[in-house]
Amino acid sequence: MKGDLFSSEHMAQPAVTAGMTIENAKCVRYTVNGEMLSRQGAMIAYRGNLQFERKGQGVGGMLKRAVTGEGLPLMAVRGQGEAWFAHEAQNCFIVDVEPGDEFTVNGRNVLCFDATLSYRIATVKGAGITGGGLFNSVFTGHGKLGLVCEGTPLVIPVSAQYPVYVDTDAIVGWTAGLQTSLHRSQSIGSMLRGGSGEAVQLLLQGEGYVVVRPSEATPQKAGQH
Repeated sequence: MKGDLFSSEHMAQPAVTAGMTIENAKCVRYTVNGEMLSRQGAMIAYRGNLQFERKGQGVGGMLKRAVTGEGLPLMAVRGQGEAWFAHEAQNCFIVDVEPGDEFTVNGRNVLCFDATLSYRIATVKGAGITGGGLFNSVFTGHGKLGLVCEGTPLVIPVSAQYPVYVDTDAIVGWTAGLQTSLHRSQSIGSMLRGGSGEAVQLLLQGEGYVVVRPSEATPQKAGQH
């Protein structure tokens, strides 16, 4: 066959390393030799001897956004072979978590991860307020974490001199060393999304990095996660 569709730009290349790699901007390839985990429904193709098992609510068992009441079901992938993962044509990125690292991420942005990583559910201080992204998963250990993001993510340094305020619907994740709390802002409430009430942002203080996406979850979009 000939044509642009069959060019090297679109052709899956032979695996050169085990584990997780970026296949293209919208897709992650995982060369499985044992076990890995992904969000349910994210596998778009595979080859080899692989088995798939539902893992209940997994990472999202308690990661329930107030607007949807939904979690993030996981599946385990076991065996030997290759699998490709994607979600709604969102951009894909890989985070290398090393011993001593801690990366907090919103469940809607989790695509897949090594089984060697551990995770726990954490809540933002004051998270009793209705809002998005207030329950998050904290990844530790040693391994790779595959993420998805609507658009190109923005990584903002946070320092003691320059804390960062982030819309709760735009947050993707943040690194260790940051303290979080909810910040209410009456002054800009009427300017955000055409609202007229009180605005709530996530305040991050300390030393580290925060990752945000260039879009906010609308009620229709949020209901899909």
